[in-house]
Amino acid sequence: MGAAGLSLPCSPKTKRVAAAVTVYTHNSHADVILSRLLQTETLDGKGRRPRLELTGIYVDELPSNDLSRKLADRHGFRIHNSIQDAIVDKGKLAVDSVLLIGEHGNYPTSEKGQELYPRKRFFDETLAAFDSVGKGVPIFTDKHLSHDWSEAKAMYDRARMRKIPLMAGSSVPLTWRRPALDVSRGARLEEITAVSYHTLYGYGFHALEMAQCLAERRAGGETGIRAVRCLEGEQVWQADGFDRRLLDAALSRLSRPVTEPIERAVKLPVLFQIEYLDGLRANVLTLNPVVGEWASAWRESGVPEPESTLFWTQEARPLGHFSFLLRGIEQMIHTGKPAWPVERTLLTTGSLDALLTSRHRGGIRIETPHLRIAYRPTWRWRDPGPVPPGRPLDQQ
Repeated sequence: MGAAGLSLPCSPKTKRVAAAVTVYTHNSHADVILSRLLQTETLDGKGRRPRLELTGIYVDELPSNDLSRKLADRHGFRIHNSIQDAIVDKGKLAVDSVLLIGEHGNYPTSEKGQELYPRKRFFDETLAAFDSVGKGVPIFTDKHLSHDWSEAKAMYDRARMRKIPLMAGSSVPLTWRRPALDVSRGARLEEITAVSYHTLYGYGFHALEMAQCLAERRAGGETGIRAVRCLEGEQVWQADGFDRRLLDAALSRLSRPVTEPIERAVKLPVLFQIEYLDGLRANVLTLNPVVGEWASAWRESGVPEPESTLFWTQEARPLGHFSFLLRGIEQMIHTGKPAWPVERTLLTTGSLDALLTSRHRGGIRIETPHLRIAYRPTWRWRDPGPVPPGRPLDQQ
């Protein structure tokens, strides 16, 4: 069993990987995921080498600081003009898996504040390549399935119909936790409160994945979401269904303590409220500029005190938490079975879209019958162990 509850392959066989990325620049998601196949997990040639070979890549944008061309010359993979060419060679499927990394780059933003990365287009072109040879292989798509619920559901349904293993999501559920705590499997959870920072779309997604990886462990497994609401400003502190003790517990885990009342320190708080079908409540607060980390607290029925932990990410290269994400991808490629449920990310993708719709419409409560997504995860988090040495990002 590897770090973060992942089973790493024992077979010496190396699997071939094709990738489609929006952009491949220093410390982009393409870099911190794919460069681990080229430069080992520690991005310096000294760490563990994944049993994966990057054979070809499609890059949607090639800015002046692009790394893909230099790395291709150094490591011998090919840069292709289309996703089809990266996957299919001489009429045959040329790879054992496809990684889709639609994050970063120069793309438009929706009226709801969503970066319109071409994740669905990448996925559709991947399936078209599969269809051209009558065969498919596992797909990983980084972070959200899409900015749009209908697109995400279509991707999920098409993968299931073709029986293609599909996995997606954030690195945050797999990262270090301080202290090393998790919700007990089968716990009677009543409420989860999480704190987040930065953008509501890109970073809010990480926060929702953090909350969901805790929620899905409750008694009965995941049942789905009844409704969501997004509140801002003074409405946050006046909201119903929000236990301040849980917020204090989450804030207590931050590396830099909050030294004044949070209501005074944060001028424009944002609150994502999630009502689950079985009665569980989740509150995710974005608290710029005071909070710069992810932390969660939760309360179980009959337990007087809440539990809480910091989801610690290495904000210095080699950004070690991405190693755990890649290990999950590696496990799926070698076994043909997702390391964690894609339904988690289907649910977080859909809830974020609905939450941003609520915000765009002035904070109305939105019923979400389409998010009645039930699943029982077998994945569980394990302490990843020591943190690899790193350098601050601003010194690279």
